Amino acid sequence: MTADIAPAQTPEHLRTAMVSTLLEQGWITSDAVRVAFAAVPRERFAPEASPEAAHAVNDVVVTKRNAAGRAMSSVSAPWLQAAMLERAALRPGAKALEIGSGGCNAALIAELVGPEGVVVSVDIDPFVTERAARFLAETGYGHVQVVLGDAEHVAHAHAPEGGFDAIMVTVGVWDVPWSDLLAPGGRLVVPLRFGTVTRCFTFVVDGDHLTALDATVCGFVPVQGAGAFQDQEAELADGAVRLTREAGPALDAAALDRALTGERTELWTGVMVGYGESFDSMHLYLASTDDRFGMIWADRERGGNDLVDLALRWSCPVLITSDSFAYLTLRDASGDARSKGERRLEFGAHGHGPAGPALAEDLRRHVLAWDAGWRTRADPAFLLYPADAMVPPPRQGKIFIKRHTKLALTWS
Repeated sequence: MTADIAPAQTPEHLRTAMVSTLLEQGWITSDAVRVAFAAVPRERFAPEASPEAAHAVNDVVVTKRNAAGRAMSSVSAPWLQAAMLERAALRPGAKALEIGSGGCNAALIAELVGPEGVVVSVDIDPFVTERAARFLAETGYGHVQVVLGDAEHVAHAHAPEGGFDAIMVTVGVWDVPWSDLLAPGGRLVVPLRFGTVTRCFTFVVDGDHLTALDATVCGFVPVQGAGAFQDQEAELADGAVRLTREAGPALDAAALDRALTGERTELWTGVMVGYGESFDSMHLYLASTDDRFGMIWADRERGGNDLVDLALRWSCPVLITSDSFAYLTLRDASGDARSKGERRLEFGAHGHGPAGPALAEDLRRHVLAWDAGWRTRADPAFLLYPADAMVPPPRQGKIFIKRHTKLALTWS
């Protein structure tokens, strides 16, 4: 005899609650996406998680990790799936390519394009494709074409005549070799990394280049295969703290490790931010202004938060040289006269290593410049060009050179 399951905990009830939350928070804005999310049994694509975890709006379900414990495959959080599907603007009969499989997102795409549409889902990992094909068949989406292979090479072989109406990339990539597969009027939704920053873009064809319609902060497992790109990385304190930078002189991990436990410089800026207030544009400003820009990460489980006091919970901007670094931090300034009785935080810079004081001062100056000239401006424009295009350098911004493309970040 089995125990009764409370109705509120059945997958159907969890799915209904998830859709309601996605609607309330504005991630679902169309009836088509609402219907798709209500139809796909996402718990069937993440059997290693509880039904509650599979339907948690803000949570990722990791389905595979490597030997170091880092996620290699996952089911994306519902809010991000919904946001990307809304931006893909899929219609019945559309042809869609998914780079990075798993099954759940492909099922949602299949619901949107209907039985007359085409869905091709590519992944390099046989563990992922076997699961995806099996789960899709078991849930009624066996018509989705799951392809095992490196998307850098095999995606072109599966493109329909006239191209894809939407290409959705569900792994973090450093470059975009698929823009020529777009049909006229098609959309490319892709989490693209540049200067250690990742933004999920919706690109559309605009003459000889692609123009981004939006840029959303996000995080994805990294692409594998020919498209993989390894940032410079230094693990400190046995992995409790990690520094990453895209280019520049080689990092001396031993020297940076010593710097972490040495004397610390603290500088404060007088620049305030409210609790919960976003300052994402500071990341973009720093990435387009200082070649020493990178990211610092703290592993809570290994005690990273006892060693560094980051402005953001998991990672935040940092300036890095071979043996020194300075990162962005915050302190409570609610009692400061400038807070006007509101709950406010003040930006600061913590510097470590021989060049720590100078780096902290440079970071402090960058924060002041961002606050004075860029904080209230519109987000920068992002244009993606072929690698051989002649792209004029922006007056304020940066061009990120990649293998297949050039990404131009331009502040107006």
